[in-house]
Amino acid sequence: MTISYNPPKRKTAYVAAQIPAERRNIDSHDIPRELSSPPSIVRANVPLAGLTSFRVGGPAQWYAAPRCEADLLASLAWAKAQELPVTVIGAGSNLLVSDEGLPGLVIATRNLRQVDYQAQTGQVIADAGVHMAQLARQVARRGWSGLEWAIGIPGTVGGAVVMNAGAHQSCMADSLIDIQTLTDSGVRQTFTREQLNYGYRTSILQGTHYTVTQARFQLEVTGDPEQVMATTNTHLHQRHSTQPYYLPSCGSVFRNPEPQKAARLIQGTGLKGYKIGDAQVSELHANFILNCGSATATDIFRLIRYVQEKVEQQHSVRLHPEVKILGRFEG
Repeated sequence: MTISYNPPKRKTAYVAAQIPAERRNIDSHDIPRELSSPPSIVRANVPLAGLTSFRVGGPAQWYAAPRCEADLLASLAWAKAQELPVTVIGAGSNLLVSDEGLPGLVIATRNLRQVDYQAQTGQVIADAGVHMAQLARQVARRGWSGLEWAIGIPGTVGGAVVMNAGAHQSCMADSLIDIQTLTDSGVRQTFTREQLNYGYRTSILQGTHYTVTQARFQLEVTGDPEQVMATTNTHLHQRHSTQPYYLPSCGSVFRNPEPQKAARLIQGTGLKGYKIGDAQVSELHANFILNCGSATATDIFRLIRYVQEKVEQQHSVRLHPEVKILGRFEG
């Protein structure tokens, strides 16, 4: 059953971070002359909708997709010199970007994709832009065990590190050794797994100015690629049979309020199939919100808030988004 709801317009809310008034809705043509010569890798007014799995969101005021650390350092240095806010994204798989877009510089690490396999130790060093699902399949084909759970993760290594991504009772913290980062000032810093203070979908990196550039994993060299691939494919089949992959989404929208499951709470509230605009609570998996074709970021944002309100009213549980909400929204 599909139920539609058209919410009243409400006051403006700022989500994820308060944006200083002088930096909101800045058009590149209005930027002072001293900002008119960014590094060659930086482009102005780049649409972000096609760079997120929700397929929604406005433009980045400035955008860079560095292919090496030198490009990344140059982009960070320029943004710092111009006092621009910096937002770092990976594959855009766990993001909801405002329809108004984002001010400052958006840096996408998706082009940082080098992987180093160290056969003698079973260690893997992967750049931040490497897709987790691709990495999981590559190590499985080598007979290396430890990332089978990640085959269905749609994000990149960098994003997975920051949020401690996980599935099938496993997560990043299980096999991670350490990571390399850059600060907004271009200072390199190493964090061990213990220093990241991992919890359920959290780490100390969330809300900070560290950009993950690499991660090092310790895997088990089993010598049995067929068995590791079999386990990997089983996990992938399970995800495809229980989660909607036929329409744009961000994956699970809410963290599970352990020991309860967000999907069961939402389903118990009768919200499967519920729509606001063209955003819909999935009828297959209630913790997924789908873009049914022409949803806006505002539609999705309002549906997230509506689900929170209804679950809290009926179950006395406040669901907290797993998806990272960026920019300015009304609601």
